[in-house]
Amino acid sequence: MKKVFQKPQSLTDKPMHYCPGCTHGIVHRLVAEAMDELNIREDTIGISPVGCAVFADEYFNCDMQQAAHGRAPAVATGVKRVHPDKVVFTYQGDGDLTSIGAAEIVHAANRGEKITTIFINNAIYGMTGGQMAPTSLLGQVTTTSPYGRKAETEGYPMRMSEMLATLEGVAYIERVSVHDIKHIRQAKKAIKKAFEYQIAGKGFAMIEVLSTCPTNWGMTPKESLDWVVDNMFPYYPLGVKKEVE
Repeated sequence: MKKVFQKPQSLTDKPMHYCPGCTHGIVHRLVAEAMDELNIREDTIGISPVGCAVFADEYFNCDMQQAAHGRAPAVATGVKRVHPDKVVFTYQGDGDLTSIGAAEIVHAANRGEKITTIFINNAIYGMTGGQMAPTSLLGQVTTTSPYGRKAETEGYPMRMSEMLATLEGVAYIERVSVHDIKHIRQAKKAIKKAFEYQIAGKGFAMIEVLSTCPTNWGMTPKESLDWVVDNMFPYYPLGVKKEVE
């Protein structure tokens, strides 16, 4: 019997630790499928973040390096410069990338470092207990904004894709979602394209993925998928933010 669907070779057999309904696992698979299809697994080095994906090195079947909280772009820069022939990617959440790591991602993008960043935006700190993140929406209730985020005290949610798209060193940025099959397929296409941009040496590329956190949102998996569409889409519109041919 011919096998028509199987686990990507770029994923290990280790069961993932993510909460039920979390879409980290979906994104992991898309990254792994892209590596398989581009035949780059043996030449890929991934950088793990601090956050819910801190154990990503146990799931991706490629060389991996752990970075301190927020420093993945800086580590990736060093790895890529030492190994310019390798495909280097960072996998980061919104707390890791937009808060403590804001300087690292901004300057790596501005320098046009030839790396690929997978940015998971679930509008909250997941691993540490549901605190407000720079991407948390106005009015969103978190453990550190129990009455909802207010612009006058906490500022506005950061649209990282739009901000980074203004930088000269950026070659490709797209925001996608994985809340249904159609958008999962679109996300896979974008992730693969971001790797292709790096392989072609075009510059910095980032894919922002709108994701769920049903545990810290206090929702069922189904409710969390609907929440992404109803609440995150209006503020974080999907689509290509920059594309240099």
